[in-house]
This record gives sequence, structure tokens and C-alpha cells, in this order.
Amino acid sequence: MCGSWTLAHYQRLRDSVQGPASFTHIDLSHIEVIDTSGAQLLIQYAGAEKIRDYLTHHPQDEKGHFALIQAVLQAVETSKVSPVKPSRRFNILEELGMFIERLWHGQLRLLGMFGEVLSYLFLHLFKPKTWRLTSTLYHLQTAGFEAVPIIALMTFMVGAVVAFLGATVLSTFGVEIYTVRLVGFSFLREFAVILVAILVAGRTASAYTAQIGSMKVNEELDALKASGSSLLELLVIPRVLALFIALPLLTVIGMICGLLGGMLVCMVSLNISPTIFLVELESSISVSHFFVGLSKAPVMAIVIAMIGCTEGFKVESSAQSVGEHTTSSVVQSIFMVILLDAIFAIFCMEMGW
Repeated sequence: MCGSWTLAHYQRLRDSVQGPASFTHIDLSHIEVIDTSGAQLLIQYAGAEKIRDYLTHHPQDEKGHFALIQAVLQAVETSKVSPVKPSRRFNILEELGMFIERLWHGQLRLLGMFGEVLSYLFLHLFKPKTWRLTSTLYHLQTAGFEAVPIIALMTFMVGAVVAFLGATVLSTFGVEIYTVRLVGFSFLREFAVILVAILVAGRTASAYTAQIGSMKVNEELDALKASGSSLLELLVIPRVLALFIALPLLTVIGMICGLLGGMLVCMVSLNISPTIFLVELESSISVSHFFVGLSKAPVMAIVIAMIGCTEGFKVESSAQSVGEHTTSSVVQSIFMVILLDAIFAIFCMEMGW
């Protein structure tokens, strides 16, 4: 090796050392000038092992080049050292911590939007000019009326299944008439509202997220902000109000269809006429169970709408992000529905309702 190994001659040196090295020994004593770029090219061409052996057996550095080559050699070898892979146990703990942190920030953001919605409603409740009636009625139709067929069918079938299972078990004790109580109690208090809320969470929350997320990808939200429009007033409030009205109505429909499904099974399997079914239902099931079940619907509606809108605003500028946040909104909504139902159940049990 000889000549000048510097950045000024880098292109010529790189062209001259193309191809595999065919030598067995090297001599660096004839190099006149060298810098870090030349040293890196020299190590790449000759090989780190040969350079290290040469520096070990030739400690004399008359021109002062060997110290630079040694420093570059150490830097190259250090950069090739693979980082230590943490143990799987710490990976799981790290992922758990990141999940809890994301969950915490998501709940804070949800509470923040809830506060903004309440503040807006209190400030504009007596200002009819600010009401978005057209948008609210549109979302009421899409989230409410268009969901009636699937909700009616699903609750009817579940009511029939509950009645069939109750009849199968209770007939062994000779108390088939209690099937009416089972269907009435379960649907008025729990099944109707939770089935409707889960269906709405999968149907409406995903739609809210996809709609707002697509607007963000297409930069429509930026255009609305630039025009001075309130995103809360235009996009969030109509959706929240529409679902706040629609979910209790859908819950009542779910209760009726569930009872009809149970009535059909009782009539076919147990020879209980619709008249006897209704008389037994009225005498054994208190109307308080109806109000307990119905009281859950507005709370669940607000939470579902909030989650759907919040996840929509969190979408980034890509189609993949829209899909990810749509999935996240459905999962969060269903989780919150089940959690709220459990809280309501414990509270009502402690209150004796």
C-alpha cells in the first residue's frame, strides 16, 4: 500500500481496489498521507484482521499513520457489534407498560372530549340557531332507524334461545312457567341493552371513526379549521346527540323483540299461550327492571359516540391508520359497554333495585 489515501483521492482509490483482495501480506509503511475516509477504505479492502495483525507486529509508526488507522479500526469493529437483545421477560413488561400508558392517555383524551361536549351543550342549549338539526337527523336515521332490522332479528333469536334453554332446564323440576320470568328478567334488565349496545358499538362507532378519519386523510378537517368552523359543533355534537336518542329507542325495540322470541318458544314448546305469558310477565316482573335496563342506554350511547369520534380524530394521513383506529374504536367501545354494564349491575344490586 502506498500513495495518498485521502478523501481527495477516494474515488480513484475505490475504483482501483474493486474486486476481492488476492494478497497474503500487507505493508503500510509506504503510505504517505491518510485520513479517516482512506483508513476506512483500506480496512474494507484489506480486511480488519490483516490490518490488526500488521499493527500488532509493526508497532513502529514513523509517519504517525498507525494511530489513526487503529482508531478507525476500533470504530468499525464497534459499529459491527450487535446490541444485546433484552430478555423476553423485559419485553413483555415493556409492552405492558406501553399499553397501560396508551390506555391512560386515551382515557384522558376521552374525558377531555366529554368535558368539551358538556360545555358546548350547556352554552348552546338555549341558542336554536346553533343547533345542527339536519346533521343530527341524518345520523339519527343511519345510527337508529337503519339498525332496527338487525337489532330486532338478533334480539328475537337470542330471546328464543334463552327461553329454550330455560324450558329445557326448568322442565326437569316441573316449573316450566318460570321460563317467562327468566326471559322477562334477563331481557328487561340486561340482555336487551347490552346486545343492542354491542351491536351499535360495532356498527356505529366504526362508522364514526371511518368517516372522521377519511375526512382527516383527505385534509377536509384542515379546511374546516382554516375556515374557522368548529369541528366539535360540526362533527361531534350531532353524532353524540343522535346516538343519545337512538340507543334508548333501539333498546326498547330489543326488549320487545326478545320477549316475542321467548313468547314464541313458550307457546311452541311449553304450550303457554301468549295471554298466559303476558299475565305471568306482568305479575312476576316489576316495571323497575325495565327502567334499570333502559337507564344504561344513554350512558353507553355517549361513551360509544365519544370513542368513535375520538379515534377518528387520532387517525394519521394514511389508509392503514384509518383501519387501525376503526378497529381500536370497536374494541374500546365493546370493552366500555361491558365495563359499564358491570358497574351498573353492582350499583343496582347494592341499592336494592
